[in-house]
Amino acid sequence: MDVTTMKYALVMLAAGIGIPVLAALNAGLGVRLGSPVAAAAVLFVVAFVTAFIALMIAGPAPLRHLPGTPIHLFGGGLFVAFYVLTITWAAPKFGVGNAVFFVLLGQLISAALIDHFGLFGAKVSPLGLMRALGIGVMAFGVFLTQKA
Repeated sequence: MDVTTMKYALVMLAAGIGIPVLAALNAGLGVRLGSPVAAAAVLFVVAFVTAFIALMIAGPAPLRHLPGTPIHLFGGGLFVAFYVLTITWAAPKFGVGNAVFFVLLGQLISAALIDHFGLFGAKVSPLGLMRALGIGVMAFGVFLTQKA
C-alpha cells in the first residue's frame, strides 16, 4: 500500500470510527431533549457551522459553480438527514451497535452496487466473487450479532 492510499485509508478509518460515536452522542442528545428530531436539528446546526468555517478557511471560490448544478447532486443532503434522524431515533431503542451494524451492511451493499454499475459517476469496479463473499460474510456477522 503506497503512502497516498494509506492516508486515504486512515482518514476513512477515522470517519468510520466517528459514525458510531455520532450515533451514540446524538441518541443521547435525543433522549435528553425528548426528541430525536430536535437532536438532529441541533446536530445539523453544529455541522453547518463547522463546514462553514472549513469553507472559509479553504476559500469559498468553489461555490461560484453552485448555480446550474444538477438538482440530483443535492440528494446527498437528504440521505444525511435520513441517516441522522433514523440513527438518533433507533439507537436508544435498538442499541448503537445493532443500528450501526445494519447501517454498515447497507453501506456495503449499496457501495458494491454503485461501484459495479458505475452509478453517479463512480469508477466501475465489478462485483466479483470475493467481494460478494465478503458482503455475505458481513451479513452473516450481522445475523450473529443479533443472536448474541
